[in-house]
Amino acid sequence: MKMWKSVLSLLLVSSFLLLAACGGNESQDEGNNSGNDKESGSVDKISIFVSKVEITEQLEALAKEYEKETGVEVEVWGTTGDDYFQQLQIRLNSDQGPSIFSLRHLTEAKAMESYAYDLSNEEYVQYIAENMALELNGKVLGIPFGVEGFGLVYNKDLVDPADVADYDSFVNTLKKFNGTDVSGLSLSQEGFFLIGHISNYPFSLQQDNIAFMDQLTAGEVTLAETEEFQKFGELMEVLRENSRNPLEVTYDSQIGDFASGKTAMIHQGNWANGMLADYDIDFEYGMLPVPLMDNDKLAVGVGMNWSVNAMKDEAEIQAALDFLEWMHTSETGHKYIVEEFKAIPALTNITPGELDPLSQTVFEATNSGNTIKWSHTYYPANVVVNDFVPAAQNFFINKDVSGQEFIQQLDEAWKNASK
Repeated sequence: MKMWKSVLSLLLVSSFLLLAACGGNESQDEGNNSGNDKESGSVDKISIFVSKVEITEQLEALAKEYEKETGVEVEVWGTTGDDYFQQLQIRLNSDQGPSIFSLRHLTEAKAMESYAYDLSNEEYVQYIAENMALELNGKVLGIPFGVEGFGLVYNKDLVDPADVADYDSFVNTLKKFNGTDVSGLSLSQEGFFLIGHISNYPFSLQQDNIAFMDQLTAGEVTLAETEEFQKFGELMEVLRENSRNPLEVTYDSQIGDFASGKTAMIHQGNWANGMLADYDIDFEYGMLPVPLMDNDKLAVGVGMNWSVNAMKDEAEIQAALDFLEWMHTSETGHKYIVEEFKAIPALTNITPGELDPLSQTVFEATNSGNTIKWSHTYYPANVVVNDFVPAAQNFFINKDVSGQEFIQQLDEAWKNASK
């Protein structure tokens, strides 16, 4: 009897240990958010956190397509969008970051450099259009989601491209409309449409716009003593003298006046087509570069970039890289980028679908490399709204302020915002 009791006790202890072991494994699996199998090195789940909230549903649909093909689950994390970067920093700093995240521009890339995996050796990186990769210190830290561009949106019945091919002809064209029922060109009162975007040109015409802005912040150069800004001051005087006061123009009225033929040109981007499509327009329109100092290149940039979390283990990093490669090289991925995300491709191996006239111009300029970079994405935080806008408003209200004085005010604005 004693022997049987001993055997029974041994069986009970063994069963308890087995249950405890199973329970421990279950707990470990539940705590593993990324779905990694550390022993085998395989990954069955990755996560994505992006700032572009308008593509969340489409991205979730793409994730399901990927899971069907590969068996790897892709979890899309939601965000309100307004405080995305702050949320991202908190997640990354607490080791709760996603496998893939988005960075908007170089300023964010600098802040997150240690977390962003170097994508330079990924094969499809070769297809990124000229000037469109998110690069820092010789490393590609982001794959562009898509491109956008801005310039002179023009009515082809009223303006011939030859009329604005260089600075002098552009000025003469604006003057030609004076005294007529048509305004030559209009800006609008909203911050970036008033001064944020158009101020890109003198920065972007520098040999190295980023280095120039760093020198400006360090007090090593001034705008007032830089030729491109002197010419920009002259351009602003021309616009003030030969166009409607932009402080009297809203974005809605700017688009409406252009659509009805009351304005020959507006300074806008391809996004304007969304509103133009609501009008019954009876003329063809396109987009041309602003010929400051005879510039003949369109201002094109990237609003969001895909990045991979370098702090994840090797298997999860590889799984994230595999997903991005599939998205940028597969037929399914291309379809979603073009048809569902509605992006203008930033990679030359992606063929767009039918594009509106403005987006088509941006796409062609991007693929040919006939672009200048965006600079406003590297400006000091809030300098446009808090500092550039008041200076521009004062310039358009007070005609005694010269273009050179306006540039000096931008110098002070930059210095104030860089403190």
